[in-house]
Amino acid sequence: MSEFLGLIADIGGTNARFALCSADGEISAPMTLHGGDYDSPAAAAKEYLKRAGSPANVSAGAFAVACPVLDDTVSLTNCNWSFSISALKKELGFDSLTVVNDFVAQALAVPLLTDGQKVKIGAGNPAAGFPIVVVGPGTGLGVSILVPESDGSWKALASEGGHATMPAPYPEEERVIAALRQEYGHVSAERVVSGMGLTNLYRTLLTLRGEQPLSLTPEEISGKAIGGDPLCRESVQMMFGLLGTLAGNLALTAGALGGVYIAGGIIPRDGLLDMFKESSFRVRFEAKGRFASYLSRIPTYVMVSEYPAFLGLSGIIQKNAKK
Repeated sequence: MSEFLGLIADIGGTNARFALCSADGEISAPMTLHGGDYDSPAAAAKEYLKRAGSPANVSAGAFAVACPVLDDTVSLTNCNWSFSISALKKELGFDSLTVVNDFVAQALAVPLLTDGQKVKIGAGNPAAGFPIVVVGPGTGLGVSILVPESDGSWKALASEGGHATMPAPYPEEERVIAALRQEYGHVSAERVVSGMGLTNLYRTLLTLRGEQPLSLTPEEISGKAIGGDPLCRESVQMMFGLLGTLAGNLALTAGALGGVYIAGGIIPRDGLLDMFKESSFRVRFEAKGRFASYLSRIPTYVMVSEYPAFLGLSGIIQKNAKK
């Protein structure tokens, strides 16, 4: 590993994932910290560096955060962390610090994925020279669009598509969303396609059945669904169907003939991949009337790399190392 080291971080609503990255993109010492255990990203970063052996040659950073990055002040959407990029750079003693939306990093990882780091769902083949959509349920719901450049590189566009209004094509889903509308006013895709969304779906389905609502965590619902609990399975399958509708909308909007990639921490890492393969996701993805044949050409994949955002962030570190 070269002398230069960068610190990369994928900071979500629940966890902060850190690693070191060399000038040639080699990633080492990945570690996940629980964000709630620290009062700031600086505190979490310092703890990581301490656990990683306090390397003295870390001079750059590339952080992905689950929120919009519009100016120097960054406030995470589903976490109480708020920080100044310039102040964080100074506190950590870095020469450079790049902060991007977390799904920008996820999108930049797509061209670097090996066949073993993605699982194809359904038919379709990628068309060269067309955009790619990345969407993923985790604590929240992220969206990014990857656009091909004339020189063969890719540009990742930050998006807050997870907060667009969620349509409900079927009566049972409309009942659930109508109930959630009474609670939230606006029901975004994130309210039903995410960790919090899974909890919302389960709780609302119980209420609509006249039963006492229970506050199970997304992990508990996923575990019970895998174990055969009927209502938990229904909640998970409803989320998958809604994700299919949303992914199809995004593919049409972006003209994503290059493919649609499902990222996030729920489907690949909560043991739900087999259920996802058998779900209505792909049918719902293509269910767009006259444009069903158009969507049938677009491949859909689940990203199963353990740290996909690190791949995208490593590219940023490599660029910084050359400056």
